[in-house]
Amino acid sequence: MSVSGYIDAAFRSSYKNEVYIFMKNEYVLLDYAPGSTNDKILNGPLRIHEGFPSLIGTPFAECGIDCAFDTDDNEAFIFSTKLCALIDYAPRTKNAKILSGPKKIKHIFPFLENTVFASGIDAAFKSSFSKEAYLFKGDTYALINYDSKKLIHVQKITDGFHGLRGTVFASGIDAAFASHQRGHEAYFFKGDLYALVDFAPHTTDDFLIGGKVKLILPNWPSLRRILPR
Repeated sequence: MSVSGYIDAAFRSSYKNEVYIFMKNEYVLLDYAPGSTNDKILNGPLRIHEGFPSLIGTPFAECGIDCAFDTDDNEAFIFSTKLCALIDYAPRTKNAKILSGPKKIKHIFPFLENTVFASGIDAAFKSSFSKEAYLFKGDTYALINYDSKKLIHVQKITDGFHGLRGTVFASGIDAAFASHQRGHEAYFFKGDLYALVDFAPHTTDDFLIGGKVKLILPNWPSLRRILPR
């Protein structure tokens, strides 16, 4: 069973080694200091509406962000239950703006209608392949092209990510984001656990970097004072 009160969503900033991490209706901007335990909070924790005023009056500010992934430039898709929006998150400012939405997921990504992802998405991250992203819901994931609005495939996590077999991530992922470091690395989170994964796109050669799943605390020291919420 997943431990509540940890990380609900995350997306990588266009600033190197910076990531937005969401916890219910709050967030922090984090320098995640890859390869070390020198991570530090750059801003927050703040209520989402404090850092993203353009989201006031939307479910993203009131109920929280369930899932997110960065795309190109300063843009990201954010999700809350069945709703999705594309935002310009205007890093290091409060000038974020909604570019599209909020709309139902199936209206922004029509190819997800009649799939488990239409009712909500647990986690996502941008692939190292251009315009592609991985979406996760329960024990299932989808690989999509978010630009051409194409569904590449839907599979069980254990069929597409052999390195996750026998780990807590086989049954689902709470949040994820792609690293700024070497091209095929991503951080996965579930409850109080995380893993750094070489996701080996378009293959099943993925593996856990370091060989194991670890506790978020104490491996992310800056999060000690804010997690669990």
